[in-house]
Amino acid sequence: MTRNVDGFHGRSLNYRDSGVDIELGQQLVETIKPLARETNRPEVIQGIGGFGALFELPLDRYANPVLVSGTDGVGTKLKLASLLNRHDSIGIDLVAMCVNDILTSGAEPLYFMDYFATGKLDVSIAEQVVRGIVEGCKLAGCTLAGGETAEMPGMYRIGDYDLAGFAVGVVEKHRIINPEQVQPGDVIIGLESSGPHSNGYSLIRKLIDERSVNLAQPLEGLTIADRLMAPTRIYVQSILSLLERCRVTAIAHITGGGIIENIPRALPDGLCAEISQSAWRMPHLFQWIQQTGNIESDEMLRTFNCGVGMVVCIRPDDASVAMASLTESGEKPIALGNVVESDNCSFRITD
Repeated sequence: MTRNVDGFHGRSLNYRDSGVDIELGQQLVETIKPLARETNRPEVIQGIGGFGALFELPLDRYANPVLVSGTDGVGTKLKLASLLNRHDSIGIDLVAMCVNDILTSGAEPLYFMDYFATGKLDVSIAEQVVRGIVEGCKLAGCTLAGGETAEMPGMYRIGDYDLAGFAVGVVEKHRIINPEQVQPGDVIIGLESSGPHSNGYSLIRKLIDERSVNLAQPLEGLTIADRLMAPTRIYVQSILSLLERCRVTAIAHITGGGIIENIPRALPDGLCAEISQSAWRMPHLFQWIQQTGNIESDEMLRTFNCGVGMVVCIRPDDASVAMASLTESGEKPIALGNVVESDNCSFRITD
């Protein structure tokens, strides 16, 4: 036996014995650094590598800047990613969930930071995840300013990991979008989603298990796995372009709670979102989910985006300009309905 400095006899322990490999963590950091630099905006003073990220506010473009922040994860879509061993796009989901949220205030995303936690660090998987985060930041026009990788043996099963992130953006104070700007008659326009995005996957995984779904079966030219793992759409460039061209009175990111709960969050008391049922058709993936799980229509609308990932409210006189702007940005805008006065409901679907 050996004797250590504290006077105890026994084998000398180190951090690696506990399941934490500092060298692996440092290897990942060195891999991430050049990737993160690809996202750098001019305002970055210090990014990955320090104890804190430094970012200079773009005061040359904002007279009265207001910071807007948002944080989120990707939920149990991570379990499906692990099941399928597909980790290259889950980072896009993470960025999208955060930047789309702050976009609802009219904010331009400035920088993003992530938190990656796992029981045993797999550098290959972590690098795939970070590459997705980098891609998401590029799509959103923001900087990956830093993050944290935590190896926590005993907290997660081998192969499992969790993700969280947050984004910080900026908006001119007088251009902040808030519910009080919405008026009766405003046109409600929906922007198409790429799939369930990052919501409802606990229900999706349950129907996969209970119905013994073959994820390799085809659905509209791709497999069901491909459809379910499609990354969350990032609407930043389309919305920022729209804000330059016309007055947007409200924006709703359709996440947990689906269409039914998220559109009313963008409206003031006394107003209701009246959506036409015939305005859009649920994409085939959502029809498959509904049929496979025998899910009620209200439950679908309360759980999933059902093909509409973002909603904007526009003054009637600006509706045609808005539709043209969104189309030019690569969106497929859908005129869903109008805002109406109502004291007893905030959302309803008409025939």
